[in-house]
Amino acid sequence: MLKKLFRQISKLGSDENFLHFTENVEVIISKILSLAMIVVIIVSVCDLLIFLSKELFDDHETFLLKDTLFVIFGLFLNVLIALEILENITAYLKKHVIQVELVIVTSLIAVSRKIIILDLEKKTAADLIGLAAAIFALSISYLMVRYSNKVKD
Repeated sequence: MLKKLFRQISKLGSDENFLHFTENVEVIISKILSLAMIVVIIVSVCDLLIFLSKELFDDHETFLLKDTLFVIFGLFLNVLIALEILENITAYLKKHVIQVELVIVTSLIAVSRKIIILDLEKKTAADLIGLAAAIFALSISYLMVRYSNKVKD
């Protein structure tokens, strides 16, 4: 009995079994993350709808002012970013490979969101230079990955 238990434990220690175990753990974690991201998306959409309904049915004339529009744009882009992250997770579940192009596109959307809701009166030149550098680096990365993928096809 003890020998049999020792053999089973030693089999778990083999490289092949260990890698199989880690792949199973990755799949389980990815599924949990997918479910959590679906909850985040639903909450984000509800937040957007609640905000929009409050703004539409509230009797004030500031609905079209820039602050309200920036909040609405930010909420919309939050949902889009969450959808992109969910797409990254589901793509990983399908192919068991992290798709770099999707990650870069998600990052570009996140930086774009930051620029769209940016309050220029509160930001310094260093903040703007940092955002510009991030956009430039992500754009170059996207072009490189896109070109690399086209060459492979």
